[in-house]
Amino acid sequence: MKFTAEQIAGILEGEVVGDPNAEVSKLAKIEEGIEGSLTFLANPKYVSHIYTTQATITIVNKSFEPEQAIRTTLIKVDDAYKSFSKLLEYYNQVKLMKSGIEQPSVISEDVVYGEGLYLGSFCYIGKNVIIGKNAKIYPNSFIGDNVIIGDNCVCFAGVRIYSETVIGNNCTIHSGTIIGSDGFGFAPQEDGTYQKVPQIGNVIIEDNVEIGACTTIDRATLGSTIIRKGVKLDNQIQIAHNVEIGENTVIASQTGVAGSTKIGSNCMIGGQVGIVGHLTIGDNVKIQAQSGIGKSLKDGEVVQGSPAFNYGDFSKSYVHFRNLPKIVADIDKIKKNN
Repeated sequence: MKFTAEQIAGILEGEVVGDPNAEVSKLAKIEEGIEGSLTFLANPKYVSHIYTTQATITIVNKSFEPEQAIRTTLIKVDDAYKSFSKLLEYYNQVKLMKSGIEQPSVISEDVVYGEGLYLGSFCYIGKNVIIGKNAKIYPNSFIGDNVIIGDNCVCFAGVRIYSETVIGNNCTIHSGTIIGSDGFGFAPQEDGTYQKVPQIGNVIIEDNVEIGACTTIDRATLGSTIIRKGVKLDNQIQIAHNVEIGENTVIASQTGVAGSTKIGSNCMIGGQVGIVGHLTIGDNVKIQAQSGIGKSLKDGEVVQGSPAFNYGDFSKSYVHFRNLPKIVADIDKIKKNN
């Protein structure tokens, strides 16, 4: 896709300084800009690069005035960083603007779907599925029976959505993610074996949720595993059966949440965090990376460590952890002198 400086300025409500017909087809960092690329300048420490960049078009703040000759065409806007982000969003929308049903694909006869559907090749859509308007389902995806998917949702290649899952509007699910697989439920038997407990619940994902690649969200044993509005999950996260995650909570990669734990709204959870089952995590909680959570947390707590405790206490304690060899040596010296 090619865009001219004039077209880009129209999208951003900016002013062209240079050639309005200059064309770009790719994006680049300002220091790595090449012919045919678009870049931006927002941070003053990168100003020197605007005089050497080979980028065809550069987005800058209205206040920018070059102090020497430049070859790049400028688009002046109120806020270069925000404008570039807006352009990225627009570019992504255009890139994903696909429609139609590719073959081979299998669509059950009773499936209902809205206008603007894109269904990539080698997809399977089960019985009684409802898919909203402008949904994009990329190749090699599986949608099980009785699934509901809202408007403007995107399922990238290789997504697996098991039966009875309900997904709201404006959700994005990245490749390799599995939603609605069985929860880890096994009852120990007298002979030392384990009897599987049927997992007959479902998964509910509300509006504006984004789920990273290769994340798994298990169906509930009974009832629902629930991901509330605005939640953002990174790649390779495990959400167990009957977990509930509150609105606008963000969780980084490789975190695992065990069954029936309830996480509040607006929480921030770092990577590789482990949370045991049947806990309640309050609202606005922050959990630092690689922490182990073995007890419930109140609203607003900030914790670190394994087992995790107050972040401020952890930071103070860490100073002593690092000095333990010296402290032990000092104690031994005192003992000898006594």
